[in-house]
Amino acid sequence: MDKALYIAMTGAIHNMRSQQGHANNLANVNTTGFKSDWMQARSMPVFGDYYPSRAYALSERPATNVEQGGMIETGRDLDVAVAGKGWIAVQAPDGTEAYTRAGELQIDVNGILRTGNGLAVLGNGGPVAIPPADSITIGDDGTISVVGVGQLPEEIAVIDRVKLVNPEADQMEKGLDGLMHPRPETDVENFPAAAEVRLYSGYLESSNVNAVEEMTSILALSRQFEMQVKVMRSADANTEAAARLLQMS
Repeated sequence: MDKALYIAMTGAIHNMRSQQGHANNLANVNTTGFKSDWMQARSMPVFGDYYPSRAYALSERPATNVEQGGMIETGRDLDVAVAGKGWIAVQAPDGTEAYTRAGELQIDVNGILRTGNGLAVLGNGGPVAIPPADSITIGDDGTISVVGVGQLPEEIAVIDRVKLVNPEADQMEKGLDGLMHPRPETDVENFPAAAEVRLYSGYLESSNVNAVEEMTSILALSRQFEMQVKVMRSADANTEAAARLLQMS
């Protein structure tokens, strides 16, 4: 009975963890540029000093769904969406380079170009700094052009270029900060800029989360959790019955 009890117990624990993953996806259904996480379950042998005669259930996040979300037209000059494959390079909270598809950009009081959640956007030589300007334009190749305060419209100047990268999906993984980072096994600290990546100015990319699928998965996992609890109760009842038989003998 201990085998059934162990499998059911670990299954219930990892059902809860899978629910957390799907709930996080569902909570970000309206988050700009969010990429949903896939969840999967499998059985794993329990290794130790002896032959692995026990198994346990395991839920894991094998990868992130990097499919493009829908395009939302905003008409705002600082809103950009990556066209097809590619990522925007930003400075993560720990100071390292990371990557996102969230293109709701803004300029802080110091003139630094930042994403909607406050991360500095990286250019050719670090965070992009915007001088005081009457107008700002972000080209489809990431080039940032401005018309200075009091200058004529034709006196446009290119000040920097947003760093855009295009690594393979299996070279990246989502970190706990919600940003994409190079996988440790790639031995790559920062991905190089990719000239082929293009931006749509005046657009934002919506989340690629399918709310119906996520809700269905959460309900299915709830049913599985109930089933695992029933198996644990049955195993406990069988153990008690076996103990009574031993007492009678």
